[in-house]
Amino acid sequence: MGWLGPDELEALRLSLRVSFWATLVTLPFGIFVAYALARWRFPGRQVLNGLVHLPLILPPVVTGYLLLLTFGLQGPLGRVLAEVGIVFAFRWTGAALAAGIMAFPLMVRAIRLSIEAVDPKLEQAGATLGAPRLMVFATVTLPMILPGVIAGAILAFAKAMGEFGATITFVSNIPGQTQTLPSAVYAFLQVPGGEAAATRLVVISIIIAMGALLLSEFIGRRVAARVAGS
Repeated sequence: MGWLGPDELEALRLSLRVSFWATLVTLPFGIFVAYALARWRFPGRQVLNGLVHLPLILPPVVTGYLLLLTFGLQGPLGRVLAEVGIVFAFRWTGAALAAGIMAFPLMVRAIRLSIEAVDPKLEQAGATLGAPRLMVFATVTLPMILPGVIAGAILAFAKAMGEFGATITFVSNIPGQTQTLPSAVYAFLQVPGGEAAATRLVVISIIIAMGALLLSEFIGRRVAARVAGS
């Protein structure tokens, strides 16, 4: 990508890094929460559902501020984690945390819809044969919901790539450290002559977003066809 400047390339690399780790770390939690919402009935289920989808409803700046209050160096969790060398505020890890939280609802929704489409009787049949619940999930449920898991992960990755409000509130806009693609676009638009660089990053953002959507559809269909064929 020789047509991108050093600052633009660095923002692209950081965005890819942040989005990758945001998706990878949240995926196990997304599967667990989606399964719990789809299959279990327990007190507080609607509260959990509301908390999961809260980042979609709240202004992103509010989410970022709540993260800063919680995981900042003066926050209750931030102080404890800092004592063991884990710092989120104003670090790329904080950008990954913010992006993961903002993308989490999309991931959970895609996976939950896939789980709800699976006939519970198939899982019950595995359980009646004496298989542990985790084994039933791994051998029966997971293969059938794999298209939804993949689609959810890709959508979450794309959402993380475009996250701006929560990220800039929580970790600021530090070039080379926390300046992701959206933050870089914002920064370039604040300086005279930065429109060209901002436009290039906008084009890349659109390509990545469209590519993620198309890839999600393609992989989902291929996996669904393979599962159906087996």
